[in-house]
Amino acid sequence: MVRKLKHIGLPNCYKLSNGTVEVIVTTEIGPRIVHYGFKGAGNILGLCPPGAKVKTELGIWKPIGGHRLWTAPEGIPRSYVPDSSRIDFDIEGSHEIRLIQPIEKSTGIRKEMTVKLAGKGTKVTLLHSITNTGLWAIEVSPWALSIMDGGGSVIIPQEPYRSHDEYLLPARPMVLWHYTDLSDPRFTIGKRYLRLRTDESLAEPQKVGVADKQGWAGYYRKGTLFVKQFGYEDGALYPDGGCNCETYTAASFIELESVGPLCVLEPGESAEHVEIWHLFKDVDLGMTEEAMDAALCPIITKLPAL
Repeated sequence: MVRKLKHIGLPNCYKLSNGTVEVIVTTEIGPRIVHYGFKGAGNILGLCPPGAKVKTELGIWKPIGGHRLWTAPEGIPRSYVPDSSRIDFDIEGSHEIRLIQPIEKSTGIRKEMTVKLAGKGTKVTLLHSITNTGLWAIEVSPWALSIMDGGGSVIIPQEPYRSHDEYLLPARPMVLWHYTDLSDPRFTIGKRYLRLRTDESLAEPQKVGVADKQGWAGYYRKGTLFVKQFGYEDGALYPDGGCNCETYTAASFIELESVGPLCVLEPGESAEHVEIWHLFKDVDLGMTEEAMDAALCPIITKLPAL
């Protein structure tokens, strides 16, 4: 069912529910997904303080929270075009809604997000689309960013182990920012997983990006595991030194991001990027990487193909 409601102070929101999970989008701003969680339970997505904002020469951009669509690589003011105006939408069946942002006058880009909830289970399919309506070509990537509810850890899989005797070439890039400090205690870098957790007492930001060829990344908080699937194209050029997966934290704020390949969009052309979401409850990842691997493997191996 798709039902209109007021949510987080926004009057024009729509809830998609299948009896297991609920997804809430807003047409007051965005496009933005502001809630994803089990029915009657909490929101795995995070919301920002009402006063949070970034001031640019194009105006004030408000993060709000939840899941949004941007274009990479990041830059001010292009990435921070204000999106606090009403958007168009189409309800397409009982479990699907398409969110359509008005054309950004300063960039000529139109952003769309189609949200489709499966008839049962927790699967949500997100189709992100960016269209160049301008007069000249642009080079961009669709960039899907999820702000997660603080108090947990992002989990990014490492590439499968191969011995030096078996294989000599590198597995993938890992990209650092000028402010990245791998000795920060919020990072845990293991043989199987790279993790970044929130810490409300540590306000200094941390960020890392990778070429994630395993097709998924997750967020774990208090027994609930959120997994997003996304693609990786061999030979494609990705922004930020070759990243299709990035994570950023500062204090209790944390984002889990996926990025599509860089593409040159001629006037009228579009680029698409797909994420598939899943939610699991009563998951115990234990205290060691071995315990985490034992808990995650049965879940990840059963994920549907993209």
